[in-house]
Amino acid sequence: MTKRDTAILAGIVMVFLACYFLPLAALPFAGPAAEMLALVRDYARQHVLLCLIPAFFIAGGIATFISSGSIMKYLGAGARKVVAYAVASVSGAVLAVCSCTVLPLFAGIYKMGAGIGPACAFLYAGPAINVLAIILTARVLGLELGVARALGAIVFSVLIGLAMHAIYRKEERTRAIAAAELPADRDGRKLWQNAAVLGVMTAVLIFGNWAVSGQFLFGVACCPGPDARIINKVQGEVLSEDEQSLTVRRADEDVIRIERELLRWQDRIENPVYAGIHRARFYIAACFLAALALMLKGWFKPSELGQWCESTWGFAKQILPLLLIGVMAAGILLGRGPGHEGVIPSRWIQMLVGESPEAFLSASGLGGGPTDGFFRATWGLWTNFFAALSGAFMYFATLTEVPILEGLLRAGMGKGPALSLLLAGPALSLPNMLVIRSVMGTKKTLTYVMLVVVMATASGMIFSLI
Repeated sequence: MTKRDTAILAGIVMVFLACYFLPLAALPFAGPAAEMLALVRDYARQHVLLCLIPAFFIAGGIATFISSGSIMKYLGAGARKVVAYAVASVSGAVLAVCSCTVLPLFAGIYKMGAGIGPACAFLYAGPAINVLAIILTARVLGLELGVARALGAIVFSVLIGLAMHAIYRKEERTRAIAAAELPADRDGRKLWQNAAVLGVMTAVLIFGNWAVSGQFLFGVACCPGPDARIINKVQGEVLSEDEQSLTVRRADEDVIRIERELLRWQDRIENPVYAGIHRARFYIAACFLAALALMLKGWFKPSELGQWCESTWGFAKQILPLLLIGVMAAGILLGRGPGHEGVIPSRWIQMLVGESPEAFLSASGLGGGPTDGFFRATWGLWTNFFAALSGAFMYFATLTEVPILEGLLRAGMGKGPALSLLLAGPALSLPNMLVIRSVMGTKKTLTYVMLVVVMATASGMIFSLI
């Protein structure tokens, strides 16, 4: 590592520590600026150490240990489409990652020669075909939305990949020719050994970030102070929280606010298997790390391990600054959802994606005017397009889209726009777009984003009619 790289690494570490330990309560900020800082701190605490860093090492491992020939065999421009898209979609379903954590993995397989179609299918499938998120969607938002999200995401990943391949087929032919001229492997390892290493690293990523979500049982005192004699039990899910209170949706669907000074205890009500894995997640991850150490010692040369670290650092150096800029922009513009406003109030979004145009026409003063009929006739197209487009620019950490969307649905959001947001939001974000552009260029990035938005809009419109 050069002196310049050492200085960059030191700067990244200092910025990360500053974001991680950001004293929000002591800072004189409010409104969108406070939301931006809160989102940056949440991202630093929840995603960098256990999500992004393992993802960077997996990407570095792909670039170092997996040969270009292997990549081209299964995901390359000349690979069989059935195999390529099946592998891309299944790989995405295995990883419970957000639209930013999937980026180093996408960059790794694309730069190693994967076809643009399978690579984009993987890019979409990673955060969209998230088994945990789909299960949570069905459980919280209803089976109808959960099934629609699962089917839509699976179909999307393949259709988007096929469309990208068709649009850039000339470039894909060039990549296929270049891949045919790649030298043969000389490391002497078998494919299963490389696959085992990446599988173990993936297991570290999955179990290190194993999360449980569901119902809590809260003990709420009748009055402040330690002498409260009556403790009421409240069961529900946490929709949002801050330093003063928690917003909870009870089992009877009512939403209440619990002041922290009245909260005496809270216990999670969860599936015992998932809860058991969650409690043991670090021990399980440590076992996989030990297995990884044995594999690296027995199968790889010191020079290859050095190349792995260099490749990992290259991805981190490219992606982390762009992610920080994107998360800051998303936080200040859109906040963290209802109740945590950015420059663009969430009520505007709610007004623009309702079941009917009445609220919009009333607020805009267009009701009864010459354009009244136009807005009523095109309302379904507009609301689904707006939901897909706004979701594409918002940042959703893994699973957070469910409680945010639940709040929007309670405020009157239509079920079609809800599906559009679910299909576009988790797969795209402003940070995501910035990094994709650095990997495959402006033109391909715009094409990918437009495909996601258009398909999400169409899916929402169809779902509204069912």
